[in-house]
Amino acid sequence: MTTLTLDRHGWLKPKPGVQRMPSPNYDARPAGVEPCLLVLHNISLPPGVFGGNEIIDLFLNRLDYSSHPWLECLRGLTVSAHFLIRRDGTIVQFVSTDQRAWHAGVSQFEGRERCNDFSIGIELEGTDVLDYADEQYASLKSLTQALRNQYPLRAVRGHEHIAPGRKTDPGPAFDWGRYGRENGWFRRQMPPVA
Repeated sequence: MTTLTLDRHGWLKPKPGVQRMPSPNYDARPAGVEPCLLVLHNISLPPGVFGGNEIIDLFLNRLDYSSHPWLECLRGLTVSAHFLIRRDGTIVQFVSTDQRAWHAGVSQFEGRERCNDFSIGIELEGTDVLDYADEQYASLKSLTQALRNQYPLRAVRGHEHIAPGRKTDPGPAFDWGRYGRENGWFRRQMPPVA
């Protein structure tokens, strides 16, 4: 993945491997609040299935719930993330980083609740137990640097760390050590590796 940059409106500038698919599932951050936390997630729809459009369709409120029996449990859900990193490293942006995407739900970080208010959510196409692709780590590294250049980020956590007991992602398959080595600035800000 080549160098990524954000424009003044919080969108990645166009380049190969970057797609923009604006989601309606966002709102304004509280006045004066800038993102200081990255939250990493995983998602696959249906679970364990990669490469389809179901994730995009979920975030755009156009998911065909009848296309697979498992998807019915998502009916009525209105969620999004700022970014999705596909298995091939393609980055899809759904929400401007200046806005509040609906990715964390009930959550807490360092005594602050409502992590959506002050975080940027990155979904990795994957599961808790299947290794993530090298292309995903490369894109995540480039995206992390672009976000760090734009915002006063000081920590990164998994969804499992800000919503323990409720969420398990990105799970044990995510290599926090590798992410820390590739993003040295975050090494001190990352959760302990189990």
